[in-house]
Amino acid sequence: MASNFAARANQAVMQSSPKWRLAIWLLLMLSASLWTLQLWQNGARVQSDILAMLPHLQQDKLTERALNQVEATLADQVYIALVAKDETTAIAAAKLLMQKLAADLVARGKQGALTDIRSADMQLGEALGQFYFPHRFKLLTAPQAEALASQNIESLLEAATAQLYNAFSYANSNLLAQDPLLLFPANLLALAPSSKVRASQGILLANQGDHVAAVVMAKGRESAFNPNAQLAQMTALTQGLDAVKQSYPDITVLKAGALFHAIAATQTAKSEISILGLASLLGVIALVWLAFRSVMPLLLAIVTISSGLLLAVTFTLSVFGELHLLTLVFGTSLIGIAIDYSFHFYCERLSDTERSAKATVAYIYPTVTLAFITSALAYVGIGLAPFPGMQQVAIFCAAGLLGAYLTLILAYPLLAGSSLPEGSRPLALAGTYLANLTKLSNRLTTPLGMGLFALVIVVWCLIGVTKLTVDDDIRHLQQSPASVTEPENQLRQLLSGGTDNQFLLVRTASEEALLQQLERVSPMLDTAITNQELGNYVSLSRYLPSHQKQDTAYHLQGKIYQTQMDTVLTSLGLDENLKPELQAAYLAAKTDYITPAAFFTLGAGKQLAPLWLAPNGKATDYGAINDGDTLNDDGASADHGADQGADYGAIVLLGGIQQIDALKARFAHDGSVQLIDKVADISAVMGHYRLLTLKLLALALGIALLLFSLNFGFKKAAVVVAVPALAALLTLATLGLTGSPLSLFHALALILVFGIGIDYSLFFASAQNHGKAVMMAVFMSACSTLLAFGLLAFSQTQAIHYFGLTLSLGIGFTFLLSPLILTTTLALTTNQLLTTKKS
Repeated sequence: MASNFAARANQAVMQSSPKWRLAIWLLLMLSASLWTLQLWQNGARVQSDILAMLPHLQQDKLTERALNQVEATLADQVYIALVAKDETTAIAAAKLLMQKLAADLVARGKQGALTDIRSADMQLGEALGQFYFPHRFKLLTAPQAEALASQNIESLLEAATAQLYNAFSYANSNLLAQDPLLLFPANLLALAPSSKVRASQGILLANQGDHVAAVVMAKGRESAFNPNAQLAQMTALTQGLDAVKQSYPDITVLKAGALFHAIAATQTAKSEISILGLASLLGVIALVWLAFRSVMPLLLAIVTISSGLLLAVTFTLSVFGELHLLTLVFGTSLIGIAIDYSFHFYCERLSDTERSAKATVAYIYPTVTLAFITSALAYVGIGLAPFPGMQQVAIFCAAGLLGAYLTLILAYPLLAGSSLPEGSRPLALAGTYLANLTKLSNRLTTPLGMGLFALVIVVWCLIGVTKLTVDDDIRHLQQSPASVTEPENQLRQLLSGGTDNQFLLVRTASEEALLQQLERVSPMLDTAITNQELGNYVSLSRYLPSHQKQDTAYHLQGKIYQTQMDTVLTSLGLDENLKPELQAAYLAAKTDYITPAAFFTLGAGKQLAPLWLAPNGKATDYGAINDGDTLNDDGASADHGADQGADYGAIVLLGGIQQIDALKARFAHDGSVQLIDKVADISAVMGHYRLLTLKLLALALGIALLLFSLNFGFKKAAVVVAVPALAALLTLATLGLTGSPLSLFHALALILVFGIGIDYSLFFASAQNHGKAVMMAVFMSACSTLLAFGLLAFSQTQAIHYFGLTLSLGIGFTFLLSPLILTTTLALTTNQLLTTKKS
């Protein structure tokens, strides 16, 4: 019933008046235009974030929250280092830059591009001292704890005496009255992580050879991957840096942060859209003019492309609400495919000038429809990949083809009715090429010719495929230019290596268990640093000792305040009247603990709060991580594992990773500690879907064989399917011979090679007595497609380069092989006739 209804509907369309068809087409285009305009007005936007193309990993809730915390905290950070010959100049330049950025923030208010402008926090030490001092009885450094545990109080007395006579020590009468052994200053110093940076006059400083670098940090108010936010942030930075350069012309500026990677990606994408798209369009226009020498085919070609692009944008915005810049780059290839329908129409009109435009559309309708369906299904295959960006490409191109197809069926019967192309010479050249190819094919059909041809193909494929390697690393998909990466690498070295794309997620069922686990992890990371597996790390264990550790420190200090107090006071020459007050203060501190809740109310605690994941999604979120401790790459980090029902989690940031596998091995058998590595996970997913896509391609070939067998018979269907299959195999072999590694984007391109190659095969299989027209149309189609995808092969973005290179090779091989279908099907038909006569 459904098939009969569809057949009747198609027949009604093909028999309807050209005027009614054009009216329907105009109504569709007008509706699409108005709907697209409405979508833009309602917030549809262009997305330039390369990360938006990446697959969504399936992971437990705590891991997902950890990822969100790290990404939200680090993604929009901006780091500027002002390198000067002396410290005074560097500090002055940094203060000027902060002043200019702060002035821009004040002037713009809520519209300010950059917030949280900072360098060193000079009040940090004082604030930490005020917070921890009431808990001094619960704090001991490792040497202090060891001395008390071994009853070696003499060493502590010697250290206290040395501090008393040190002009630069923290010792004063007030401190001695509350901490006679001066244990607290050492504990306060232990909170500061070892780093190459120092602070002076509120500015973070680091040495770079004979020069001094002053570091200024800020946070973007909006995502660095938002084009409007990029413009605002760069405007504010440029104005500030220009002012610095005017006052201090010898200053060297180093910049780092996701903002600069995003800007490079946006500029590259916009440049490629304009250059590649324009070149493709001009190439197609030149091709149409040279072939038909008429204005109307050129105008209709532009109408076909425009209507395809309109529907492509409309469908994409309707489904996703945004349009990725890389989708537009991939979408330039639509120009080379959508125009195919126009080529086939006009080439058929050339072959029979007496046929009307309506009759020509009716003649090619079955083949064009089947070609459209197979191409659309090929794009649907691309949409099955877990990449939002590639799903956009699938919707964009499939909808674009639909627009071109509807333009051919509905608009051409009237718009092309009075125009006849003047392309007899190209048609004659196509006939000559086809005749020569037929002679070559006849030679190949001899036993010797077939043997040599098969031998060459087999050797080529065997050698090429065996040399083929794979590369699923997402870091190779988009590589920022050296002008971005080199300054960032220098700045990372200044800031002790910064923070890498990997981090540890520690999870437990309780707050105390989490703090204890963090304390067990830290020595393992210290060992990793010693073994040069790791450069640095940022952990809350430095600031939040567990209750167990605090109790241990408290009991060890009891040996001072309960049994050795007289000895301490006498040895240090302190008033014995201090003993009751000190003992009372010690006893009062027994139930008073350092807690995360109290710590995160501090300024320093707020900066570290994103590293703490409280239960039930109540993670604290107070702002950026400590100054100078972090520096983000333009990718985030993640892993996923089984949800162990843990309620509490903590993030340990890692920096300067040298041996990621060794780090993974350290925690491989600890279920409460995960090394989160989103790069590796997405790369693994890419490898999985690369294999799945190749299997999908094989399945598509099988389905096409069964489908075409219903129309052409098994032998002819096998020949039709063999062309794109062999083209795909030769493409893989060529990639292997040229040393290009196989990735998911190669596999996705092969799906399109199948979709487009099937079109060529179908037209030749259905050519009958119009071989010259089909040959000319396929030649022009291949040229336009190669113009589009061949240009994509020159893209600076690896994903697009791989896509374009593979399609160029695949379409090239398909063009060379598809005309053989005509001679092969003729041979099959002749054999059938001979067999019938004999019988």
